[in-house]
Amino acid sequence: MNTSALETDLRALQLLARQPKLNQRELASELGVSLGKVNYCLKMLLAKGFLKAQNFKNSKNKLAYAYVLTPAGIAARAELTIEFLQVKQQEYERLSHEIAALKAQAEQDNSILLPGNQSL
Repeated sequence: MNTSALETDLRALQLLARQPKLNQRELASELGVSLGKVNYCLKMLLAKGFLKAQNFKNSKNKLAYAYVLTPAGIAARAELTIEFLQVKQQEYERLSHEIAALKAQAEQDNSILLPGNQSL
C-alpha cells in the first residue's frame, strides 16, 4: 500500500471511530481529499470488513449512514497505525541524514566563500 493510501485509510478509520455519522462530503473535507477518493476508500474499507454502514434509525434522509468500525476495523486501525508510524520514522531518518548533509555542505561552502571562517 502506498503512503498516501495508507494515510487516508488510517485517518478515515480514526475519524469514523470518533464521528461515525460523518457523511462522505464531511469526511472528504476533514481528510483534505476529493469526494471520489473518499467514496473509493469507504467502499474498500467496507469490502474488507473494516466498516459497516448502518442507516440512522430516525433519519428523514434514508441515505444517511453511520460508518461503524467492526472488530476487524479496530484491529486494522491498530496495524495501520504501526505501519504508518514505521513509514514516518523511516522518512524522518532519511530527512535527518539529508539535513545533516546539507548543513555540512553549507559549512563547507561558507568556509570556501569566506576565508578565515567568517560567518555571514
